[in-house]
Amino acid sequence: MGFAALVSVSLSGTVMAQIGSPFIHDPATIQECDGKYYTWGTGGSPLVSSDGWVWSGEGGARIQVGAAPDMMKIGDRYLCAHSSTGGGLGGGHAGTIRTMWNKTLDPNSPDYEWTEQIQVAESLNDEDCDAIDAGLFMDPNTGRLWVTYGTYFGFIRVVELDPVTGDRAAGAVDINVAIDCEATTMIYRNGWYYLLGTHGTCCDGVNSTYNIVVGRSKSPTGPFIDNVGRDMIEGGAKMVLGARDGYTGAGHFGRYIIDEGVEKMSFHWEADYYQGGRSTLGILPIVWRNDWPEAGYNVKPGVYEIESERRGYALEIATEYVRLQGGRGMFGGAQTQAPTVVPFQKLEDVIGNWPKGNIDVRLIDYQFRPNQKWELVALDEGTLGTPYYKIVIAGTNRALAATAGKELTTVPQFTGAPEQLWSIDQLTDGTYRIMPKAVPGTNDKVCLISIGDSNVSLGKFDFNDVNCKWNFRQY
Repeated sequence: MGFAALVSVSLSGTVMAQIGSPFIHDPATIQECDGKYYTWGTGGSPLVSSDGWVWSGEGGARIQVGAAPDMMKIGDRYLCAHSSTGGGLGGGHAGTIRTMWNKTLDPNSPDYEWTEQIQVAESLNDEDCDAIDAGLFMDPNTGRLWVTYGTYFGFIRVVELDPVTGDRAAGAVDINVAIDCEATTMIYRNGWYYLLGTHGTCCDGVNSTYNIVVGRSKSPTGPFIDNVGRDMIEGGAKMVLGARDGYTGAGHFGRYIIDEGVEKMSFHWEADYYQGGRSTLGILPIVWRNDWPEAGYNVKPGVYEIESERRGYALEIATEYVRLQGGRGMFGGAQTQAPTVVPFQKLEDVIGNWPKGNIDVRLIDYQFRPNQKWELVALDEGTLGTPYYKIVIAGTNRALAATAGKELTTVPQFTGAPEQLWSIDQLTDGTYRIMPKAVPGTNDKVCLISIGDSNVSLGKFDFNDVNCKWNFRQY
């Protein structure tokens, strides 16, 4: 990797799973309803969050489902698909896939009521399929609705549903598309249909080997081929997410698109070492490389260079440049003494000359000087899948802040004000978007942008604009 290592190889327990009480198994794809996020797991237990980072079971209602529900919003209604028995539950592999609707996910709403359940697929004890682990998919090109289902016990199948009733589509046929996985669902991107599944062993705590895999096709009915040409119906698949330090058993993929270029994947960790080995909700960025999805990374708390994607210049506070002694410049000559180590510039050598009030920021060549080193500290609130960070000059409490007029400054002390809190989302191309929680005097959502090569400001996010993209580097 060379001397400079991207943050993508640097992890922390505090940014790998959600906080609060995020305990769940087999989570449904996350849904937003009236300003809150919801998901449900096996047995119908809910998780709810007002910000997408802190989760608990408060504010949701248990629903009457069996194993591994999935959800999606169609029009102004929410469709839930789930399985009844199957998966070896109840002593056998006979199971059914069922659907039901609700106008809202808020149990306190007068409109909260689930419709009567409809059976849309089934499996028998002696059949080479197990009707469990439903995954819903709406084709953005045709408006056709599909559900995938199945486990290791036989084939993964897909069948078309009616998007109005949630029942089987007229004349629908169940089609075998994969083996050696479970907890499947489909997504679409750039002309490809992707079948996401979960491979490995389930439900064994810290010894679980669950991992999320993928194949792709030009059709929602397959064949789904992996990155080296293997068909998923013959056991092929490409890894999306396996274990990461302190977390094992990634399974039950769901996709949530926040904005163009900003995508999240929801799933569970079979065992979260930081939560006693319990199963917890995970949300990570989706990064697309060569039209294949993979799990990205939230930024680990630590000290970084914040580097513009536009030019590669570093963000710094605009203090007077202090020259260092050492080196011979461009002139050579005979070496008469043994070389010595040139000491790095230290914070205590320069901070006394910095202004005491607010200090502007700018972009310039990185020289690992104290005014270019930023410490990121994860806070206990956030947005969907990522905490808010305080961003300060390392070794100080001088904090990056948004100002009225959509400009940037640094303030002498971090106070926790909304304009000093920053969300950092990894984008689908692997770079990062940096956004303040709030800007004084406006409700506009803006992000850190480079203005030319050397200036920095706040502006509207545009995934296709390189000025909106940043990298975090540790050396």
